Amino acid sequence: MQEYDRHLSRPARFPGTCPFVHHAEPPIDRLEAAQWGSMFNWNDLVFFLELARQGRLMPAARRLKVDHTTVSRRISELEKDLAIKLFERKPDGFVLTEDGHRLLAIAEKMEVLGLSVMETIKSAPSEPSGRVRLATMEGIAAYYLPGKLAEFNALHPDILVELVTERHLINLTKREADVSISFVPPVGPRLDVRKAGTFKLGLFGSAAYLARRGTPARIEDLPAHDFVDYVVDLVAIAKVHWLLDVLEPEHVVFRSSSMAAQQNAIVAGRGLGLLPYFSAKKEPQLVPVLQREVRVERDLYVTVHEDIQFMGRVRALTRFLFALFEQDAAYLNEP
Repeated sequence: MQEYDRHLSRPARFPGTCPFVHHAEPPIDRLEAAQWGSMFNWNDLVFFLELARQGRLMPAARRLKVDHTTVSRRISELEKDLAIKLFERKPDGFVLTEDGHRLLAIAEKMEVLGLSVMETIKSAPSEPSGRVRLATMEGIAAYYLPGKLAEFNALHPDILVELVTERHLINLTKREADVSISFVPPVGPRLDVRKAGTFKLGLFGSAAYLARRGTPARIEDLPAHDFVDYVVDLVAIAKVHWLLDVLEPEHVVFRSSSMAAQQNAIVAGRGLGLLPYFSAKKEPQLVPVLQREVRVERDLYVTVHEDIQFMGRVRALTRFLFALFEQDAAYLNEP
């Protein structure tokens, strides 16, 4: 979508016949009946796509880097040019009409073809280039991926990876990111979701805490200890609240929605906590507790939208991630 941004200020009108659509089959019957063959501004489809995905003017405007009144005006112009209604205006946002859904299917195909032009018309094969937005959870983004993405950039210096972290699952259907790594399989239309590996977690405490409070010898000793945990009502994905796989702690002395903050609190001696092995390895002060008895496992899923999965830069990143998780299986699953 972002590749279109620089063209938005150059409105150009073309005949309604679309070169990206097979003309033996009219794209939308009612649109054709409503003078599809007349002139309309193709750039308005960019605004249409974003509003369809976001459902509200302000988020769509932020994504397009324009004022919300511009989005509203361009949608109105598109509806006028096509002589149909594309959205129902509801109190909580914009909802696609039947014709809007049918136009959305075509506009998304045009978007994908437009984004792939530079990759398909070059006279000679070249290295993939451009920006890829990768979304994942905070822990794996902070403690594992940065160094690995440096290796990726050594292989593909012309690809810029933007790493995005959120507590909730990023919506690839709305193009909030191009690729995601998640602990649960995302659900959505036309998503290619594949399990890429696993990682394990263990119970840890700092050497100072264990010297002060003693080291638990068995799981039954844990209720007597202090714990570091998530803010329960801010847990957006149940599987991220992994401490509950071991116990529901009775005495929590520190809570945070940030896994990095939790790890720092454990290092500071506040209490025991459950951490991924890949992040605990970054802190030599951390000591594993009940290593044999407490081992929690989570899956890793790599997801990409079907419309962009074969673009060169996206394919390069997904292939790298699958190879990475296979190569680092021991690192991710052993203390």
